[in-house]
Amino acid sequence: MLQAGTEIAIIAAAVILGLIAIWIIVTIPVWIAAKILTLGKAKFTRAMLVTAVGPIVYAVVFLISVAVLTVALGGPTIPAIIAFILAFIAWIGVFKKGFDTGWIRALAIAILATVVFAVIGVVITLIIQAIVPGAPPITPFPLQQV
Repeated sequence: MLQAGTEIAIIAAAVILGLIAIWIIVTIPVWIAAKILTLGKAKFTRAMLVTAVGPIVYAVVFLISVAVLTVALGGPTIPAIIAFILAFIAWIGVFKKGFDTGWIRALAIAILATVVFAVIGVVITLIIQAIVPGAPPITPFPLQQV
């Protein structure tokens, strides 16, 4: 019984550490994008806060919107599309408030952060594949070997 408790504690610690590591990794592109688009005013801790709050706001707005719009409009497709748009606007609103900027700059931060995230993913994949030639790609898109 004690061994099972220890294993659960180790798994829980690994999950928590993994989530923290992912959070930091995902924060880096947001911070870089915000730093560029706010002319250096963005702080890493603020980017971490925005990265943590953004998905929560997105999920809450999406779920509530889908529920309300499905009742109001019926059918799953149109409510899901509208809910996606509303949740995306709410997510951009978190960027706007978190980095004390306008809507257009907040949208630009979100887009640039996505591009930076993709570039970092490609670079990490190329490095891993150079070190371990048989390693599968970790990016969502395949990389051709020349």
